[in-house]
Amino acid sequence: MFTTLLIILVVIIAAVLVYAATRPNDFVVSRSASVKAPAEAIFPLINDFKRWPEWSPYEKLDPQMKRTLSGADSGKGTAYAWEGNSKAGVGRMEITNSVPASLVSLKLDFEKPFRANNTVDFTLAPSGPNTTVTWAMRGARPSIAKLMGLSMNFDTLIGKDFEAGLDNLKRATER
Repeated sequence: MFTTLLIILVVIIAAVLVYAATRPNDFVVSRSASVKAPAEAIFPLINDFKRWPEWSPYEKLDPQMKRTLSGADSGKGTAYAWEGNSKAGVGRMEITNSVPASLVSLKLDFEKPFRANNTVDFTLAPSGPNTTVTWAMRGARPSIAKLMGLSMNFDTLIGKDFEAGLDNLKRATER
């Protein structure tokens, strides 16, 4: 009886691991919002890390978070490192591309609570009097993330933060 249960357990675990291994190797999380403001009014909030506290939901995860800005004042070469509590973690991001009023690209590296290297793009597309702002993050999905993804939906978890940030951008620019 015990041997049969052990064999069934091993088969179930093996099946879960095999299924997790078939999941995609990369991920993309993307959200968009229409903002009643010109791209020129939105762009500076994204392109300057000193302005992120005005809209980024991640800025509120730890009131005691240590922030270090370096490099250029804004745009390409600007870097932002942080060390915070277990919610904020530890990491660094750097603007790798900046096209006025249309694109800000970031290299985003997390150290804690887990290691990850991702890319982030903010695109701004004028649409009449509005601007469609898209926040997208891409990265590799290692085996442990594939396994964790079986019980949690990363798109939903991260997507909620992106939606909150885009709503904050709207409020900050639609005044």
